[in-house]
Amino acid sequence: MTVQAEKPAREAEPMRCSFCGKAQNEVGTLVAGPGVYICDECVGLAESVIEEFRDQEVDVRLPMWQSLSDEEMLQHVPRVAAVADQVEADLRGWVQELRRRGVTWARIGE
Repeated sequence: MTVQAEKPAREAEPMRCSFCGKAQNEVGTLVAGPGVYICDECVGLAESVIEEFRDQEVDVRLPMWQSLSDEEMLQHVPRVAAVADQVEADLRGWVQELRRRGVTWARIGE
């Protein structure tokens, strides 16, 4: 049996909540889904929003930019970028696995 030497491990970026952008070491629990992650804090917030508006028609207000100051937006941009990088890396992993399994580029592109 031959064992390949592993490449030197570079420090992995922490996983981040896809909703608030906090790193896994900034929250209690981070739950993974296909290409997304959600922290316990965002789950709690979502539960309270769902409960509050359960029987009401809701006007979705996205993006929330009107309620943020320039400074708040500037502080949030790095987290948004980190989540985007994380999703892109996860997508690359899925595509690499499909290619390893012999799935064609044409089929992946569909």
